[in-house]
Amino acid sequence: MIIENKTYDMERALYNIKETCVKGCTFAGPADGESVLKETRDIVVDNCSFSLRYPIWHAKKYKLINSFMDEKTRAALWYCDDGYIENTKITGVKALRECINTDIVNCDIDSPEFGWKTNHTHIRDSRITSEYIFLDAKNIQLEQVDFQGKYSFQYVDNLVINDSVLDTKDAFWHSKNVTVRDCVVKGEYLGWFSEDLTLINCKIIGTQPLCYCKNLKLVNCEMEYCDLSFEYSDVEADVKGHIDSVKNPVSGVIKADSIGEIINEDSVMDCNAAIVTREET
Repeated sequence: MIIENKTYDMERALYNIKETCVKGCTFAGPADGESVLKETRDIVVDNCSFSLRYPIWHAKKYKLINSFMDEKTRAALWYCDDGYIENTKITGVKALRECINTDIVNCDIDSPEFGWKTNHTHIRDSRITSEYIFLDAKNIQLEQVDFQGKYSFQYVDNLVINDSVLDTKDAFWHSKNVTVRDCVVKGEYLGWFSEDLTLINCKIIGTQPLCYCKNLKLVNCEMEYCDLSFEYSDVEADVKGHIDSVKNPVSGVIKADSIGEIINEDSVMDCNAAIVTREET
């Protein structure tokens, strides 16, 4: 079935539709109805415009392509499974939550609290702005993503990021099993309290990074403006170039071309990490 070039503003306007293509439709109007596409099954939403709250909830096997969700589409996609989203702009708050198996391609997303408690999310070739992205989410893959945010990827488990730019703040706090490869990671207080965080061929920029970490690994990375690094961390780090300062790393080996200051004072833990500068060898 095809529903084409219609306008809907009533609550649950297309509730529980199945095996349907919704094309060129507008979901907006004075009735201000919520949940227009709730409990749908096997639908394709193509070239549609949304300006109503909670438009797609509890959907199974859906595609959302070539569409636009404005700032009024609060909590746009919740409790959905097996979704594919492409060439779509999403600007409403809390856009994706507790969804399973979501594939996002070439999208523009501006949504505070995006991706909370999701499982198996894959995003590529996209631009994302989100103050709190992927809180308490699992099994995430990001590829060629341009991201801006603040308190990102907190409490995530099993995250892989490739070939991306992350302009963030307290990223990866309390995260587990995270691999970041060929990325620029800019922010403050990166990765505190993380476990099994690995950064490969990355440029890390910002103050007081990578403290209180367990099984932290840096492979062929650069660190710019990174002072008071690695405090109370268990770390294996191979850094190209200079580190501004290293403070009280607990264990492991930190190797860099040069280190501005090595601080071993006022420690509340036994700190026995080896710190090696290549300029001395």
